[in-house]
Amino acid sequence: MATATVVFLVIGGAGVAVLAIALLSGFEFPAFDALVPLEVVAGFAGALGFAGAIAVELGAPVALAGVIAVLAAVPAAWLAWRLSRAARSMPTDATPARHHLVGTQGVVVTPVPAGSGYGEVRLRLGGQPVKVYARSDRPLPAGARVFVVEAPSETSVVVEETPGVAETPRSERP
Repeated sequence: MATATVVFLVIGGAGVAVLAIALLSGFEFPAFDALVPLEVVAGFAGALGFAGAIAVELGAPVALAGVIAVLAAVPAAWLAWRLSRAARSMPTDATPARHHLVGTQGVVVTPVPAGSGYGEVRLRLGGQPVKVYARSDRPLPAGARVFVVEAPSETSVVVEETPGVAETPRSERP
């Protein structure tokens, strides 16, 4: 393996290492990152190194391999910049909080005793099933449909039974 190939491979490996460190640890250079994001530098170095190594191994002289490497690295850096910018400005939904539980409907999974005891209910929050502890003034059997009237904590709710057909719990299904 030619010395130029090894040098190019080290540059490419350093680019990949910098990218892995930046993505996995969240490490940033605040002063540097304001000018050029670390992902862009890593993408440029990785593409430069690996494209240069490929060019040398295919028989290109070192000077030509350097030109080929830069021609490959510039689009890679641009793509890394576009992707990192898109990821950083991507809109996301708010994280559900306990006040989002109030008003949802669900099904009793573990019977809810009357008074101070807890049972369990399965609710749908943001389209996802969520199982939380539940209290009620009246005892509620498994499969009863309920409506959340209060959420005293992130993992417990106060429910009332809603009229309608009860659902058969999974443990009792054939």
